[in-house]
Amino acid sequence: MTVRKNQATLTADEKRRFVDALVALKRSGRYDAFVTTHNAFIMGDTDNGERTGHRSPSFLPWHRRFLLEFEQALQAVDPSVALPYWDWSTDRTARASLWAPDFLGGSGRSLDGRVMDGPFAASTGNWPVNVRVDSRTYLRRTLGGGGGRDLPTRAEVDSVLAMSTYDMAPWNSASDGFRNHLEGWRGVNLHNRVHVWVGGQMATGVSPNDPVFWLHHAYIDKLWAQWQSRHPGSGYVPTGGTPNVIDLNDTMKPWNDVRPADLLDHTAHYTFDTA
Repeated sequence: MTVRKNQATLTADEKRRFVDALVALKRSGRYDAFVTTHNAFIMGDTDNGERTGHRSPSFLPWHRRFLLEFEQALQAVDPSVALPYWDWSTDRTARASLWAPDFLGGSGRSLDGRVMDGPFAASTGNWPVNVRVDSRTYLRRTLGGGGGRDLPTRAEVDSVLAMSTYDMAPWNSASDGFRNHLEGWRGVNLHNRVHVWVGGQMATGVSPNDPVFWLHHAYIDKLWAQWQSRHPGSGYVPTGGTPNVIDLNDTMKPWNDVRPADLLDHTAHYTFDTA
């Protein structure tokens, strides 16, 4: 059984294996396919039309399936690898261990946001940015420099976990409920705020270009699991007959063979180190 661990507890060998598997996927071309898929859904998901990966109830099951596919691709390279998660409510600064040169590397230089250290710096040749929103072919970050807000606190996370309703009409970025407050369109803003805090490609539709995307979403996924445990009587909604969104038993693009109902129990696929 795959165990997803807090990145702060990874051994040097676990970090190296994770990085090596990422680089191998990048060289094979498979990594960029994930970036392309994510960007297509960011661009296609709208509040007033069809929405699957974002701005909708299926934000959480869609990303759970997306992460599972990516984790399986990593494990095809190295079966020992699991997706780590980044608890940004604890590791809240640019000095946190995940930004060290032996793991993800740090913030970008002030001139252009170009990441200069670590295995994903352009100088290594490991990480050309091929799926992009502009002409820049290097990984960029501006840690803490975007939007003028700090990373979410534990109290803010707890306030969202306390919400007892998963989602509600109009089932988009204007909705109340746990999903939308976690996604960040309303309230204290958890998920979206972290993307902006990292900056660079993470603040765009091609956010998976930055490997921290996977650690961020692994933590979002963990928070969903925690919410499910706290509110066992509050399930995924809507359950049927809802235009433009994914109901409980509808299949999700691009796979078309998996429903939110199939993804409610993460323990069929992996556990967390806090289980």
